[in-house]
Amino acid sequence: MSFERLGLDPILLRAIDKCGFKNPSDIQREAIPLALSGKDLMASAQTGTGKTAAFVLPALQRLLTPSAKRGAGPRVLVLAPTRELATQVSEAVRDLGHFARLTTGAVVGGMPYGPQERLLRRPLDLLVATPGRLMDHMDRGRVDFSRLELLVLDEADRMLDMGFVDAVEQIAAATPDDRQTLLFSATFEGSIQRVVKRLLREPVRIEIDAVTQRHEAITQRLHIADNFDHKQALLDRVIRDENGEQALVFTSTKKGADELAEQLNQRGIRSNALHGDMSQYHRRRAVEQLRNGRIQVMVATDVAARGLDIRGLALVVNFDLPNNPEDYVHRIGRTGRGGDTGTAVSLIGRQDWPKLARIERMTGQKIERTVLEGLEPRYGEPRSNHARRAPGKGRRGPSRSHGNSGAPRRGRALSA
Repeated sequence: MSFERLGLDPILLRAIDKCGFKNPSDIQREAIPLALSGKDLMASAQTGTGKTAAFVLPALQRLLTPSAKRGAGPRVLVLAPTRELATQVSEAVRDLGHFARLTTGAVVGGMPYGPQERLLRRPLDLLVATPGRLMDHMDRGRVDFSRLELLVLDEADRMLDMGFVDAVEQIAAATPDDRQTLLFSATFEGSIQRVVKRLLREPVRIEIDAVTQRHEAITQRLHIADNFDHKQALLDRVIRDENGEQALVFTSTKKGADELAEQLNQRGIRSNALHGDMSQYHRRRAVEQLRNGRIQVMVATDVAARGLDIRGLALVVNFDLPNNPEDYVHRIGRTGRGGDTGTAVSLIGRQDWPKLARIERMTGQKIERTVLEGLEPRYGEPRSNHARRAPGKGRRGPSRSHGNSGAPRRGRALSA
């Protein structure tokens, strides 16, 4: 199916063509027609499958028709849990709304209040916001939702995990009752159900490539590390074996990200760090340095696990495994995006085996154990780890070769 058959306006089709996208992804094929019909929607799909465009395109199409209500407040509100995700949405709005004469803006934490106050006083079509900063402006009486027609909750599970459930419900309560609501989430379990019942009206449910399913475009493997020095040596080899390809390395702490980036620089691998203690300016600069090739490696905490979209990123390395197995899926989803292939490597120390067992139980996939010549581990996998994995699952290894990492496929889907 082509984008033309989804019922999108020619103005949006021109922008899609300008971006170089050919075919809609599965989530876009399912979600866009339903969103255009005015139905409330709850949708789930893997990272890198085009969820952002699945709600941005219907939102922009709605805005091409003038509002029946007077006022200056936004007609569309997109809530995102982090500044990085809000930035990704804003970039998609800019690119896909390139030929539409719309006024859009963002209200996020870590940025000056003055420009945001001026933005909210002007007529506005679409607003992207993080819940905390938006609540600040609402408490000061600066936000007018009288014209709001569409509310989008992006990465809703992440917002709730971060403690924004009350803020989301308060924001929704301030919007008109007859609004349309679209909810996008990696999972529909837990407190998501509470939000769905309170905020959505008879929603249509879409689940495509659930978080527990395999990332078929990503080659996954792991290396066993005896200690910290061994893990560092493995990381160096893995990065150098990629022949200059850019990499995203995940650590468990902000301090660890800073220290590891500094150590890589000392060993001649151009690197920087990204974590929540950095200002918005420095976070944005760090991402741009990776995008434009000024650095080879970015070392990040889970602040980069969702919302970071860097085309052609070939390699993700888990220097530390995450505590939450779902975060593993989101981390590796930074590669193999939009029809590309990628490689995800995990370095497993003694403390990582219980985390690995939880990841393999959730995904139903045993990650391939591999050994690098000259860096063989002295210790093997603990016997108790075998017992923790579900029997009979994940016996087949990845079918894609490491040598194809990063090679684009034809007809890539829109992955904004």
